[in-house]
Amino acid sequence: MSEYREIITKAVVGKGRKFTQSTHTVTAPNRPSSILGCWIINHRYEAKKCDKTVEIHGHYDINVWYSYNHNTKTEVVTETVSYTDVVKLKYRDKDHLISDDTDVIVRVIQQPNCLECTISPNGNKIVVEVEREFVAEVIGETKVCVAINPEGCGKDDDFYDEDDLDEELEDLSPDLLLGEEE
Repeated sequence: MSEYREIITKAVVGKGRKFTQSTHTVTAPNRPSSILGCWIINHRYEAKKCDKTVEIHGHYDINVWYSYNHNTKTEVVTETVSYTDVVKLKYRDKDHLISDDTDVIVRVIQQPNCLECTISPNGNKIVVEVEREFVAEVIGETKVCVAINPEGCGKDDDFYDEDDLDEELEDLSPDLLLGEEE
């Protein structure tokens, strides 16, 4: 009987991280005088594995609060922006069993966030700089090699010694379990 076994299991077989800074141009119905605020909401995305990468397709709403008419009136303009981020898988398991049965898990490390919001040099558009960051993991079948204990895992092992556990429980103070009354 061999002392090692190969076990096929699901595990992380690929992993990558992607930080992106992008610039978007938002068109306002009125010529902006100044920017009063900018925020990003309604972020949605989905991901799929493509060869040695993970593609993340998503969108979010950019909201810009600005003044116009020589800072006498304000308005909020909203624009939905789409993006595609490609995450290279830097860690890849060489023992990964090739199959279509893989799962992709993507976590947002940094939600889309406005870094800077300015009026364009010609004065009729708003320029928004955004950052976002993702971590992608691909879960698939792989082989692991484990050592076999020739003695087995029986009650004789120290790990399974219930008598020691019973003795430790007997030594506990009942006050710890009930709490002290004042």
